[in-house]
Amino acid sequence: MKPAPEIEVADVESLDQEGRGVAHVGGKAVFIDGALPGESVSFRRIRRQRRYDEASVVEILRAAPERVTPRCRHFGICGGCSLQHLDHGAQLAAKGRIVAEALERIGAVAPDAWLPPLAGPIWSYRRRARLGSKFVDKKGKVLVGFRERGSPLLADLEVCEVLAAPVGSLIIPLAELIGGLDIKRRVAQIEVAVAENAAALVLRVLDDPTPADLAKLHAFEKLHGLALHLQRGGLDTVQPLSGPAVPLRYDLPGLPGGIEFAPTDFVQVNGELNRRMVARAIDLLEPRPDDRALDLFCGLGNFSLPLALKSGSVDGVEGDSALVARARANAARNGISNAAFHTADLAAEVQRDEWALGKYDLVLLDPPRAGAREILPIAVGSRPRRVVYVSCHPGSFARDAGILAQQLGYRLVSAGIMDMFPHTSHVESIALFESRP
Repeated sequence: MKPAPEIEVADVESLDQEGRGVAHVGGKAVFIDGALPGESVSFRRIRRQRRYDEASVVEILRAAPERVTPRCRHFGICGGCSLQHLDHGAQLAAKGRIVAEALERIGAVAPDAWLPPLAGPIWSYRRRARLGSKFVDKKGKVLVGFRERGSPLLADLEVCEVLAAPVGSLIIPLAELIGGLDIKRRVAQIEVAVAENAAALVLRVLDDPTPADLAKLHAFEKLHGLALHLQRGGLDTVQPLSGPAVPLRYDLPGLPGGIEFAPTDFVQVNGELNRRMVARAIDLLEPRPDDRALDLFCGLGNFSLPLALKSGSVDGVEGDSALVARARANAARNGISNAAFHTADLAAEVQRDEWALGKYDLVLLDPPRAGAREILPIAVGSRPRRVVYVSCHPGSFARDAGILAQQLGYRLVSAGIMDMFPHTSHVESIALFESRP
């Protein structure tokens, strides 16, 4: 029988990008799950690597003053959150340090000024999520939720404190619904989409529901006031359970028709934080009535349409043609005629489309985790006055900030974090660049 790992003691120095405490023992970095900076802990190593080891806390010997009692009963098991044991203000400070260190280490650049952290609701905020679903023979029931921390297994959840209402309190009812279906072993996941006018769930089914299953699904939909959708294959197979679905919508100031989206579309997960983020981006850009603006990775028009209200014209560019079509529809429904939307692969190095040859005064970039390296030369090729970069990954943001500052002639004026995912290790940031004379 293999002996249990030795229990060791260490003082924790900082947090890593996954929310783990970082200590050094015998000259080697150890990432300790559940530990916070300033704490003395005992721990066991659970994975050994050449350059670092991973470990889990055994006991908190000296707690940090920022340690708090997690609100969720599943914290520490469920992998949906990693920082509920850290005071929210300290979470913001830790995320700010992560961005500052990435800029220095990867981009060799620092902002002239730091923006105050942008924060919003910290509970029941998550309007988009993907939940797993699995019938577990050993438990004799279906589990619905996020995966366990550091494991491919689904956590056995009863509620979720970060999912938006009403879904956060429907974990058990959903599990019981699926557990009562004839195809209970063939429901793989559930996409959650909560809008301001409705809530939708997309069930990924590997087999067609039986007539008895359909009756149960219809009853659940009616009881809880949800719109259920079934997905048999790719995204083009998503169909509403009960006829034409009511379009999902979220609101933005100045847009009476709001932003409509499909249940599987990308939208920012924290609705109130998104409104504040859009307002900050426009404040940083300082659009003028005659400005021409370019919004890259524009999606549904989340930034493009509010920006069009204050500038002369906006070109929005996105790689997903379905999102481009919905952006155009969102513009039309809100009576916006000075925003044009284009489909283009923004990871390609060469763009010959008409929009790419235009002259812009302002540019906004909101790329995926991989960043915007390939499109940066085109984005600033016409020497726009101001560039705002919205990032969901500190590493790619720092790399791109370095390119803008050191190769493309831009100054990093200001930067700051945005708490789109409270209680998780996800770090979002926003930055303003100005063209150097």
